[in-house]
Amino acid sequence: MQTATVAVHDEATTGDRVRQVTVLVGAIVAIGGAAVGSGAFGGQAIADAADGALSATATPLAPDTPAFSIWSLIYLGLAAFAVAQALPRQAADPRLRAVSWWILASMLLNALWIGVVQAGSVGGSVVVILALLAVLAVIFVRLVRTAHTGAATSWITDTTLGLYLGWVSVATLANIASFLSVADVGELGLGATGWSVVVLVLAALLAIAYAVFGRGRPSVTIPIGLAMAWGIGWIGLGRTNGPLVDDTVATTAFVVAAVALLAPIATSVVGRRPDNR
Repeated sequence: MQTATVAVHDEATTGDRVRQVTVLVGAIVAIGGAAVGSGAFGGQAIADAADGALSATATPLAPDTPAFSIWSLIYLGLAAFAVAQALPRQAADPRLRAVSWWILASMLLNALWIGVVQAGSVGGSVVVILALLAVLAVIFVRLVRTAHTGAATSWITDTTLGLYLGWVSVATLANIASFLSVADVGELGLGATGWSVVVLVLAALLAIAYAVFGRGRPSVTIPIGLAMAWGIGWIGLGRTNGPLVDDTVATTAFVVAAVALLAPIATSVVGRRPDNR
């Protein structure tokens, strides 16, 4: 199990200082732009953009409105990360060297996604969110494979990026469902309920895959599981009331949320056994 921290002995370079400043400034711009674009300070909310294609009642896979409050926590974590990585003593941190540019890219992609949705392009939003998910997956792999350095910085990074990846994984599925609905592709043989169940089962498999791959890094996988359980749980709650009541989708969502929550806990327990590293 990869829990030990390593000391940082490398000397900081000019490139390290440039990275720190760029990530800090970029984070301010990206987070500020995302807040403005999402309607936090007035203007059109994301739920109302693109003719409501991404609202809480657009498709059976849309999480209910309270689910989106997780963004406040994610943005807070990203802001804390941006400040922590900019501290002089963190310049040569090998873990931050491995992920900081990627994290900045994820923040810029998130802001771009908001802009694309506000422009009314649901298809474009799918392309951007898939790119965002791919970038977060790269960060996840690097966090799992790179030993912890400073305890506080590692905790902030792992927790924030775990929540970020978990939520975006759920949001990607909902975004694709919205695009298929807007594109009027029909029910593709299974019907809305059938396809929703299939996608939720795929989400469960994805949650298990995250937990298994990152079993030596519960500081990342448990936040992933929490965020996925949160988002999928709100899909279930959204299907118990409102215009899209669907008991089958709701029940499946609650089961999948439990799987997402418990999978990283189970793999972490297995990882603590004496015969495991």
